[in-house]
Amino acid sequence: LYLNAAPCVAVLVRDDRGRVLLARRAIEPRAGLWDTPGGFLEPFETPEQAAVRELVEEAGVEIEVERLLAHLPDVYGDDGDPTLAAVVTARITAGHLVAADDVAELAWFALDALPPRAEIAFPSTAAALALLALDELGEPG
Repeated sequence: LYLNAAPCVAVLVRDDRGRVLLARRAIEPRAGLWDTPGGFLEPFETPEQAAVRELVEEAGVEIEVERLLAHLPDVYGDDGDPTLAAVVTARITAGHLVAADDVAELAWFALDALPPRAEIAFPSTAAALALLALDELGEPG
């Protein structure tokens, strides 16, 4: 047996004003902190399929995945399992935002006005946001 990283998806949903959607976690690990919508892949599911499913479950909206931004390793919780997130960008195509499933709150943030690092749930989330800001603004978030 090998200690393999669990595959997951992190979705950087953008709006027409250039903001990114973040979700406040309602469950552990790191309840109360900001994260990207997303989650673990189900068997035989692609990251793109998981992104679409997770946004319906967590935010009540349908999305179109635009592109893969990065693959980022992390750990799920302080003593948790290793993960590997496919970070994708997406746009909402239908529905109205509503926090559901394991999300306490949803909010839009400008890339130059993101929550402080201490309020971000995981190192990979902070890295994904920094990569997006670098890609979009030419500077880290």
